[in-house]
Amino acid sequence: MDFDLIVRGGTLPDGRVADIGIIDETIAAIEPKLDVSAGTTIDASGNLVSPPFVDPHFHMDATLSYGIPRINVSGTLLEGISLWGELKPLLTHEAVRDRALAYCDWAVSMGLLAIRTHVDVCDDRLLAVEALLDVKKTIAPCIDLQLVAFPQDGFYRSPKARENSIRALDMGVDIVGGIPHFERTMADGTRSVTELCEIAARRGLMVDLHCDETDDPLSRHIEQLAYETHRLGLQGKVAGSHLTSMHSMDNYYVSKLLPLIAEAGVSAIPNPLINIMLQGRHDTFPKRRGMTRVKEMQALGIRVGWGQDCVLDPWYSLGTADMLDVAFMGLHVAQMSSPADMARCFDMVTNINASIMGLDHLGLAVGKRASLVILDAGNPIEALRLRAERLCVIARGKVVAERTKQDTRLSIDGRPASVNRRHVAPQVR
Repeated sequence: MDFDLIVRGGTLPDGRVADIGIIDETIAAIEPKLDVSAGTTIDASGNLVSPPFVDPHFHMDATLSYGIPRINVSGTLLEGISLWGELKPLLTHEAVRDRALAYCDWAVSMGLLAIRTHVDVCDDRLLAVEALLDVKKTIAPCIDLQLVAFPQDGFYRSPKARENSIRALDMGVDIVGGIPHFERTMADGTRSVTELCEIAARRGLMVDLHCDETDDPLSRHIEQLAYETHRLGLQGKVAGSHLTSMHSMDNYYVSKLLPLIAEAGVSAIPNPLINIMLQGRHDTFPKRRGMTRVKEMQALGIRVGWGQDCVLDPWYSLGTADMLDVAFMGLHVAQMSSPADMARCFDMVTNINASIMGLDHLGLAVGKRASLVILDAGNPIEALRLRAERLCVIARGKVVAERTKQDTRLSIDGRPASVNRRHVAPQVR
């Protein structure tokens, strides 16, 4: 068998060293040694070969808009929402599209080849929906992009959000979203969870709700989400994003809640960079950090993946499309310091995130899509420690980004000879 491309001598996340043979867009063989020819050969030289990075929670309609029309002075979630409300009337189709495409260029250079983005539907123009549907088509050769119909100002609270959510789904948006804790009352929030899940069930769609993104320990919409998932038979198709209120909940209540989430098959998507930046802003000391109960959920078999959430937008002034940064922060805040926990953090931003998004075609296995990343590291833990450079990114069997391995030999004064960590993004369109 001849291959179109062979990656030779790469170290897989489980420690095996193998050659990976690719035909067209598919992984056709993974063997200790492939003694055959290929149109293109890449020498991985023992470096880590990984599945692509996957981000299950992002806001692409807002990305790279930092400073427009002003800065979030308080740094709070609520000022960020208010600032986004000021920015929305200024948006144009072209601006949303161009910023999103610029971010996708950056993402590809970092080996981030699948993204789920929430898109605000509270602008009656649905301008951002149209722009991101265009982006989805443009980047399809490299990136799997899922769109979530997200009523940022409240499914009921915003006058036309319910109508606009339906319109967005009719236009081709993939997933039903919501923000129950931002409704006018707790009861309205609960009611929104019920209706949103019913809409998804009727249409055969997945659900991903911003759920309990607050420090209020009585914000408990995740309980309703688990109930509706079980009632409507949506197991495996529902995610609760953020879940920061769980950080502050009563322990006895959580001991009942977590088994219900596990029973319903609801996934959890904490966003460590943003959660610890935005939460606890009203505290003095001790100051909460708003990270949900990651290890406790994992112990019960609940799927938990790390999300990026924001890059250079009204809520977050930093970010580089690097899911290793996300996992590195999550590792610290969730105190996942054992070797097994650290390796799991790497798995969370690759395989587990892909599973949450239903992307069964991704992964390092024969028959899976030939999308993978070669990193300047020997194993997943080292990749996290170093936030390792992406030496080569392959999407659908084609090399889409390459970077020369840095020379890290010491110079005469003892400093590294190369410390350049700037990333030059390829064009994905």
